[in-house]
Amino acid sequence: MIPASFDYHRPASLDEALKLLKKHGDDAKVLSGGMSLLPMLKLRLASFSHLVDIGRIPGLDAIKEEKGVVRIGAMARQAALERSEVVRAKLPILADALPLIADPLVRNRGTIGGNVANGDPGNDQPAIMIALGATFVARGSKERSIAAGEFYQGLYQTALAPGEILTEIRIPVPPAKSGGAYVKLKRKTGDFAVAASAVQLTLGKNGAIDRCVIALTNAGQTPVEAKEAGKFLAGKAPDEPTLREAAQIAAKASSPSADRRGSVEYKKEMARVLTGRALKIAVERAQRG
Repeated sequence: MIPASFDYHRPASLDEALKLLKKHGDDAKVLSGGMSLLPMLKLRLASFSHLVDIGRIPGLDAIKEEKGVVRIGAMARQAALERSEVVRAKLPILADALPLIADPLVRNRGTIGGNVANGDPGNDQPAIMIALGATFVARGSKERSIAAGEFYQGLYQTALAPGEILTEIRIPVPPAKSGGAYVKLKRKTGDFAVAASAVQLTLGKNGAIDRCVIALTNAGQTPVEAKEAGKFLAGKAPDEPTLREAAQIAAKASSPSADRRGSVEYKKEMARVLTGRALKIAVERAQRG
């Protein structure tokens, strides 16, 4: 199909982009990589009179570590993140996910900002951002920070206010004895997850789990943080029975919908299995760290 007609804007600065959004209001939509937005426009599942392409604005694609924080510009391409030494060294959980996102063509165009700001619970990186305790930086009339755990409010609904643009993601570098993992099940290359689990944990001096965050992809209307499972693990030794029970608790937090990828029961069972695998990998990485 062909999308409805729209005016295309390519601002040269963030201030210019914000002025365009303010001028056109609800009729305008930010375009970053376009890997989610353009298919929706072609299928006429969405329609906007103005697209504001922020792809040429300088300074929005940096990937760097500063003072214990990994700072990722919203326009950083998935392929650039996949090649990043900073991501591989500091954020193994994110490095796990990147080769699993769609296919190379999409990763060459798609951006992390578009992935996390779209509000699609099937996207991989929202759950990872929650697990990592990331903060999203938004610019509108002023700059503000939003915790990833408070960002997702419903299906395709986020805490971004009208006229705001996500500009940067800030992720604290995990401390020593930390480990993370992202495990995903999908039917074929390029497909969304049937289910996926993001785990980030830290071990204490005695080898017990000091802190653990588990977040699930495609498990509800938003990415789902399995808070009860994280609470259950705190202070416990990461032995097999404990991790197995935590995975069962995490799966109970999921509320997937049945579709061609599987039934509700199948998806919940896969959430359990994948969380168990992610926990085991995360513990092994933390013990080596």
